[in-house]
Amino acid sequence: MDQADVRAQVRRWVQATWHPELSLRSWRELLADSGWACPAWPREWCGRSLPPALAAAATAELAAAGVPGPPDGVGMALVAPVLLEHGSDELKQRFIRATVTGEITWCQLFSEPGAGSDLAGLTTRAELADPGRAGEAPSSRAEWLVTGQKVWSTGAATADYGLLLARTDAGVPKHRGISCFALPMRQPGVLVRPLRQMNGHSSFNEVFLDSARTGEVIGEIGGGWPVALTTLAHERRLAVFPRPPATASGLAWREAIAERVAAAEPHKWYPQRAGRPDLVIARAQAMGKTADPVVRQEIARLITLSWSARWMATRAAQLRAAGRSPGPEGSLGKLASSQIARQAARVHGLIAGASALLTGPDADDQVIAEILVSVPAISIAGGTDEVQRTIIGERILGLPREPDASKELPFNLVPRG
Repeated sequence: MDQADVRAQVRRWVQATWHPELSLRSWRELLADSGWACPAWPREWCGRSLPPALAAAATAELAAAGVPGPPDGVGMALVAPVLLEHGSDELKQRFIRATVTGEITWCQLFSEPGAGSDLAGLTTRAELADPGRAGEAPSSRAEWLVTGQKVWSTGAATADYGLLLARTDAGVPKHRGISCFALPMRQPGVLVRPLRQMNGHSSFNEVFLDSARTGEVIGEIGGGWPVALTTLAHERRLAVFPRPPATASGLAWREAIAERVAAAEPHKWYPQRAGRPDLVIARAQAMGKTADPVVRQEIARLITLSWSARWMATRAAQLRAAGRSPGPEGSLGKLASSQIARQAARVHGLIAGASALLTGPDADDQVIAEILVSVPAISIAGGTDEVQRTIIGERILGLPREPDASKELPFNLVPRG
């Protein structure tokens, strides 16, 4: 079977199955059961077990057919791949298809206000609701009570489940005492509050947990760190929300567009977070700065960074198409995006001068002010620039690991605060 065969199969299936007046749920159920929803995934989990290159061809053909795909966001991009790699068959049975069809939605509960960029330093704890006998290992069906605080969680107010990291053993080094859970969000003991940002948006939430209950462990108890690394590797290449085709019509597309609008609302300032390099040349022309040698030099530096990052992303995509799992190259891309955003903000500031700080009716372009206050976020979200440099140094350049005495101490003996 080659790409042409796969594309032909997808076309025939769409022609025989698609009807625009299907509901979005009904269409996605057909898509999931056909295996074309996620063609690289195993057949038993909404896929076709295709190699990456053929799966990419199938997905491209599905998009070309002008039909809705699976839901966008955390569930499909992060949680489902994590479940496929680390989840039990029971968890896959419960969550994979329901995630693909959009029956359930997810948020991510990793970061904590007291841990900063040291994710392994988290203090949210999960304790057995029924501890059982001393020394007895908890069963796979044990119920846990989760207490602590999470922060920077997009979609926590509307999600059905959260992908949660919590400490289940404080008596071992910090990386070995963490477990991963699927936490039901709509229950007593879960309080979600929005956070207001300096750019005026409220895209994120803080989540307070007070004996919230879960019995869904992903991976092994105490084995949450490998699950976290898998999640972060996928997060650093999380896709943006695609636009529907111009020909989109019918009930399924109306529901899909409404879903996308709601899901994309918290992310509407993300183009400004990336620095908007696409606006730079037009702004320089409009402000009469194209002959300024300093502006020209800084624009050239920005374009150099952007093209280098584009080539690196293409190479990473080719490696994934060849079947390679996400690796440390994600940190190269993440760090490059931070450098591009900062350089773009610098250029916008050079072009606009002091007027870049203006908002409201007196501003020439309020987008520029939003860029300047949004760009710092890209150096923090998904792992700080400092964390990415450490990963690059250790895993790509082969430098000695950063010394950290706390890695070997039991977590309850590590000084904090």
